[in-house]
Amino acid sequence: MSSSSSPRITRLAELSTCEISDALIKLGVPNGGLLPDIHLKAPSQDARICGPAYTVNMVLSSDTSAPKLPGHFVDQAPEGSVIVIDAPPETKNAVWGGLMSAGAQARGALGVVISGRCRDLAEHRSLGFPVFARGQSTLGQSPFTQPSESNVPLTIAPIPNLASIPNLASSTNSEGAFPAAVVSPGDWIVGDEDGVVVVAQDLEQEVVEKALKGREVDAKCMEDIKAGKGVKASFKLHRGK
Repeated sequence: MSSSSSPRITRLAELSTCEISDALIKLGVPNGGLLPDIHLKAPSQDARICGPAYTVNMVLSSDTSAPKLPGHFVDQAPEGSVIVIDAPPETKNAVWGGLMSAGAQARGALGVVISGRCRDLAEHRSLGFPVFARGQSTLGQSPFTQPSESNVPLTIAPIPNLASIPNLASSTNSEGAFPAAVVSPGDWIVGDEDGVVVVAQDLEQEVVEKALKGREVDAKCMEDIKAGKGVKASFKLHRGK
């Protein structure tokens, strides 16, 4: 993705994150595209994003061996992109604040998705800039974390128990654990009040087709259920189970 390219259009924008997850499950994606434990923080419940991912990897400031970006990553965000940030899971500080939202908005970015924390919620609301994150904090980025790489694949896993962070790698890979999601640059990111999902570029068309078909089936189920025909009978008739 280059900053000079025109914003891309996709029919994924017509779909809810729930419809997209259902379609991805049917296509054999075990996590349904869910970026786990990330929720809408600002500006309001009806905020929604859909755009290609511009990825940023954060590291601990104490990691002197990690590469450093030559400029600020917000200044490199392509127009029409969704900024996706992965922060070290053990951190308590925010990696995104109001000034960054203002900068991203000026660049034409659509929103930010953070596997980590944000701050300055009132400023994001004032700007009307969509922010999705795992939590919030009063602490800023410095001196705790720093951006290390951009436009690299990110692996976003759930945090089952913050107390077990030192053993996070083994706990998230254990049998029965929810599978991590990989976000590659340019993958589609869709976020709404239900959560955030990622759709690999090569699955876009299949997801749209299956999701629209699923929407039709669910509409028939809703009609019958409202008419008093029962959930089980309606599911069996229209979903086949």
